[in-house]
Amino acid sequence: MSDVFDKCRNWKDFRIAKATGLYPYFRSIEASHGATEVEIEGRRVIMVGSNNYLGLSADPRVKEAATKAVEKFGTTCSGSRLLNGTLALHEELEARLAKFLNREAALVISTGFQTNLALASILGRHDIVFSDRQNHASLVDGIRLGFSTERKFRHNDMDHLEQLLAAAEPGAGKIIVTDGVFSMEGDLCNLPRIVELAKKYNARVMTDDAHSMGVLGEKGRGVPEYFGLEADTDLTMGTFSKSFASLGGVLAGPFEVINYIRHKARSVIFSASMTPASIAAALKALEIIETEPQRRARLLDIAEKMHNGFRAMGFDTGVSVTPVVPVHIGEQVKCFRFWKALHEAGVFANPVIPPAVEAGHALIRTSFMATHTDAQLDRVLDTFEKIGRRMDVIPETRPTTYEKVQIARPGTGVRANKATERWAATSEGNGMERGLTLDQLSRMSSREMAGKLFDAVEHLTWRAANLQPADLRKLPGASKRLWEKRGELTGLLLEKGANFFMRNGHDQNTNQAERN
Repeated sequence: MSDVFDKCRNWKDFRIAKATGLYPYFRSIEASHGATEVEIEGRRVIMVGSNNYLGLSADPRVKEAATKAVEKFGTTCSGSRLLNGTLALHEELEARLAKFLNREAALVISTGFQTNLALASILGRHDIVFSDRQNHASLVDGIRLGFSTERKFRHNDMDHLEQLLAAAEPGAGKIIVTDGVFSMEGDLCNLPRIVELAKKYNARVMTDDAHSMGVLGEKGRGVPEYFGLEADTDLTMGTFSKSFASLGGVLAGPFEVINYIRHKARSVIFSASMTPASIAAALKALEIIETEPQRRARLLDIAEKMHNGFRAMGFDTGVSVTPVVPVHIGEQVKCFRFWKALHEAGVFANPVIPPAVEAGHALIRTSFMATHTDAQLDRVLDTFEKIGRRMDVIPETRPTTYEKVQIARPGTGVRANKATERWAATSEGNGMERGLTLDQLSRMSSREMAGKLFDAVEHLTWRAANLQPADLRKLPGASKRLWEKRGELTGLLLEKGANFFMRNGHDQNTNQAERN
């Protein structure tokens, strides 16, 4: 008889990661030192894994505002906005945000995730949602909770989006939903083209500006302002857990739409409201965002320094044009090993593995704050370089040239940077990791081939160890025979690699003495 808990008992990823010392999640932060450094297990490390873009979580003015709100209103509202949980502070924040974002109305909700879930309230059975395949999980869930039909388009593929729009029922309600800045890749949506298509096919537009509000645009209003398309973007969403140094989210747009969501969204009317401290912190952060544009300028300068610093060493930072700086590593286990080496060297970053990214494209996600010092940034770069060379992620010597990054500063209009062919393919949503061709293999050095084989053995060993009994019973004939010979796998891979080189010639870089 099946037990609903069986999957929990049989799940081995956690135990394997713990046993190998490569478990990177739920790290306990014991203290913060000015936001840019934190204490973990008694050691101070540089924090480059936070979305605290403007560094305001440690600002004395923000902390003082939160403290005063607790003194006046207590620690919680103990109820939903609909009933007893609306404070004058909530209404003040909503009015200030509506003005800041140039919208008729704004609604603040307890978390950013719940803010996107509120989208479900306006999605009816005869509506169609067109969603970028790399949208944040909260948007994915918000769409699933609605009664509409969902059509996913390939990441930033406007031709695919138009195909879906053209094929849709002419009389259906339509809305295009997209991240403004994509949280893993750091690139921007193609909002100019999305708006153009929305007008052509009579669709509405919503942007999730969690990673751009407070960061992009002349005034910090996010991607719609950055592209000069605020009037053409029907709904915009933002979170307070990033640039606003708090917790919560905002959805802004036409009054009638926001008012409807206020009364219909389950994540609003059946959830406790934002706490007084969170509202007051967001209000003070908004004031600083409006009056201190130099913070955004400093943040973008830092983003440019780090992107180009990584690329000068031979790392690939993908297509990002923002303070989200992904450092491509490749295999999942190697990414975990890289993360562990960083942590031991005093740098806190985030490993990102499938399914958050395509298989074979695991990365270290770094993100930066306006309050990072140059000394801290230089130390991060130096640490990455030493580990990257030691783990053969980058070459022993720096490349003579590299593709410089252009940051999304006001007026530039850039959406994405050029990445290497291998990284750009997955960033553009073109599918899973492709196998190496014979031509690519023939150009590899023996050392590169050995590295590939090592990564393959390590990755397969990790995945094989997590196979469940039910999985084994489902294996087809050839796969089952391979599993039965798993003990011979390492030798088999090495033998096949050696045979390949015997058939296809020697490494062109190998000298004659080595060949003899």
